[in-house]
Amino acid sequence: MDKVILEAKKRDVLGRKTNKGRKEGLIPAVVYGKGVSGTNIWVKLLDFKRLIKKSGESTVIDLKIDEKDNRNVLIYDTQKDPVRDNYIHIDFFQVRMDEEIETEVELEYIGEAPAVKELGGVLVKNIGAIEVKCLPADLPSSITVDISILKTFEDRITLGDLNISKKIELSIDLETVIALVSEPRSDDEMSGLDTKVDADVTKIEGVVKETAPVAGTEKKEKKEEKKGK
Repeated sequence: MDKVILEAKKRDVLGRKTNKGRKEGLIPAVVYGKGVSGTNIWVKLLDFKRLIKKSGESTVIDLKIDEKDNRNVLIYDTQKDPVRDNYIHIDFFQVRMDEEIETEVELEYIGEAPAVKELGGVLVKNIGAIEVKCLPADLPSSITVDISILKTFEDRITLGDLNISKKIELSIDLETVIALVSEPRSDDEMSGLDTKVDADVTKIEGVVKETAPVAGTEKKEKKEEKKGK
């Protein structure tokens, strides 16, 4: 496991007062864990974005608080500004290096599938991440999936085909299909998708058509319900 370091400083301000720090390029965050009291901290937005770009979100971080308090943590949760797409809060979970952890690891798809390039097929990625259980030191930042072996429409990549350390326990079966290439649709199939469907779905068994209540009936029903009580 490559060591990833992130600097942080203790934070005293809470709530809306943290907006001033955000404007200065800081992210309010909290560190907590099993038997560990929560600690409010600041981390630099630029440093955190660089870390995510280089190592991903599923990696053990050596968090240095005020240059003296070192903690081994995982990114447990992040919040983003929906408009600016910037991180506005982070939850770090402190781990013990001698205790196994359960977390998700992203699958990184690399290469080019001949069945897509040469046969015009469509790449199908069935899974984007998998749950794993291992010691923090054995946790990979990502798991590589090389799609260049998909040469025909019959080829499949299963979980068992991936290069995963035996020190990592997986939550799903090794025969689970990770990726494949499906055949391109014919012209007839594509034109069929454009056909307008005018069928009355209420005639299908089990489908009930909802109608708007007649004005006043809803209040009347509630009054009668109260009288019944």
